[in-house]
Amino acid sequence: MGRNTTTMTELVSLALALITGVVLGALFFGGLWWTVRKCISAKQPALWFFGGGLLRMTVALAGFYLIADGHWQRLLAGLLGFVTARMIVTWLTRVADKPIYCAQEASNAPYS
Repeated sequence: MGRNTTTMTELVSLALALITGVVLGALFFGGLWWTVRKCISAKQPALWFFGGGLLRMTVALAGFYLIADGHWQRLLAGLLGFVTARMIVTWLTRVADKPIYCAQEASNAPYS
C-alpha cells in the first residue's frame, strides 16, 4: 500500500507541475504577444520590450524554481506544459490576428 500512495502522490505532483507550466507558458507567451502589440503604438517601445521581457523572465524562472522543488521530473513536466502553452498561444494569436495585406512594392527593374 505504501508504494501505491507514493506513486499516486508523485503523479499528482507531476500533473500539478504540468498545469503550472501551462499557466506559466500562457503568461509568458501571451505577455510577449501583448507586449509586441503594445509596442506598435508606444512612444517608447524599447522600454516596453525591456520591461516586459524582464517581467516575463522573472515570473517564468521563479515559477520553474518553485515547480521543480529539487525534482528534475517536476521541472521536466513544467517545461512540457510551458512548450504546450507556446503552441496553444501561437495558434490562438494566429486565429485572432487577421493578415495585413500591403500594397505590392513597385519594382525599378524593367519587365523581361
